[in-house]
Amino acid sequence: MAMYDRFAFIYDSLMSDIPYDKYAEWVQATAPVSAGKRLVDIGCGTGVLSVKFAKAGYDVIGVDLSEAMLTIAQNRSLEEGTDISFVCQSMSEIDGIDDVNIAVIAIDSVNYLETLEEVKQTFERIYEVLSLGGQLFFDVHSLYKMDEIYPNGPFTYEDDQVAYIWHTEIGDEEHSIYHDMTFFVRDESGNYERFEESHYQRTYPLESYTELLKQVGFTSVTVSTSVFDNQDEKEIERYFIHATK
Repeated sequence: MAMYDRFAFIYDSLMSDIPYDKYAEWVQATAPVSAGKRLVDIGCGTGVLSVKFAKAGYDVIGVDLSEAMLTIAQNRSLEEGTDISFVCQSMSEIDGIDDVNIAVIAIDSVNYLETLEEVKQTFERIYEVLSLGGQLFFDVHSLYKMDEIYPNGPFTYEDDQVAYIWHTEIGDEEHSIYHDMTFFVRDESGNYERFEESHYQRTYPLESYTELLKQVGFTSVTVSTSVFDNQDEKEIERYFIHATK
């Protein structure tokens, strides 16, 4: 079964604590609609951010590798009355999209790229699709989160419909982690269905990302740690990075 096929249908409930509004506000404050409307939401998942951007006035294209995620995103767009184009593609192999003003890769999607070469390739493809002056927004896990927080699993979650046990294991590569999750989802009859998902993430020193962006040709690379909330300088979990072509 393709990645996320079953996970897609419970994804939103598990991501309910993500402050998507703050992410959208970060992008809108730096790249308002008046400065260019064409926006590509890369790794768009179930389309939560895509819809928010469309409602704010951007012309949105959503890109994701999971057809199941995109099906949910398309349904969400229709229900919300927004006109969004969705494309099933890998972020490192984006094709057929050009003259974009804004590119967004939200909620640590970049950390699913398994090598630094893939990260560079993704930056290169985005640089090519952006118009002159186009802006890239993305976030990544810190070394602290990958090396200190994730290995402290297992983590658990439970609500009226979903429960999971999330085991983590340090990966073979530096600053990487394996996520092995067992889900129990209640059906209409009150019984629980069990299924499992495995994911792998990897991050790099902040300087690796900023240097790659500059190598590709981006300018004015800036880093924030307070898009969601102010983070303790010694315990930063997520970096938010903005770059201009």
